[in-house]
Amino acid sequence: MKKIKNILNEWGTFELIWLVVFTAINLFLFFAWHDTIIGLVASLTGMLCVVLTAKGKISSFYFGLINIFTYSYVAFKSAYYGDVMLNMLYFLPMTFVGIYYWKRNQKLNNGNKELIVSCLKWKDKTYWFTLSVLSIILYGLFLQFLGGTLPFVDSLTTVFSIVATILLTKRLTDQWFYWIMVDVFSIVMWAYIFFRDGNDITILVMWCAFLVNALYGYYNWKKMEKTNATS
Repeated sequence: MKKIKNILNEWGTFELIWLVVFTAINLFLFFAWHDTIIGLVASLTGMLCVVLTAKGKISSFYFGLINIFTYSYVAFKSAYYGDVMLNMLYFLPMTFVGIYYWKRNQKLNNGNKELIVSCLKWKDKTYWFTLSVLSIILYGLFLQFLGGTLPFVDSLTTVFSIVATILLTKRLTDQWFYWIMVDVFSIVMWAYIFFRDGNDITILVMWCAFLVNALYGYYNWKKMEKTNATS
């Protein structure tokens, strides 16, 4: 009981409300729309992964592993091949890279381990964004050749996710700009599938939850960044 109490004490009011509300919405829509179990698991583990990332917790990577496999299955069925390749060929190995580097870059604060974070210089911000735009165009043409659904939107979410994951591994606050863009356009992608086929409502809700969390993640990491700078 004491261990559970200590874990709950680390969670803020917003974080708990966010998790409970979106979990309840997901469960309701799962039964109301007769969605798939695998879609529900992908959504719930994805939400746990991102909220723990916003808190700078290494445990986010473990929930992320489950999300990678379940989400890839759902994305494959919807012909979002860019998302499938992103998850299986990139997110999967990068999960273990992230665990390694996060474990090496922590500090103790009142007995708790906290992640050390920072941000990019403006020159580096410009470099990453320019490289991203060029990559989106080239990869979008490739996905169009494969006959994928919404190829350039799929390309944008894929490329921005790759950049965001690199910045995440490096513990940089700038990752959240890319995650916010990924979430916005992923909502467009899965809303298209929902209105076209009436499927995967839990995945759509997951991306809406991700967007809310990404905004909070940016806010929380900026606080962590300032704390690191003054300590």
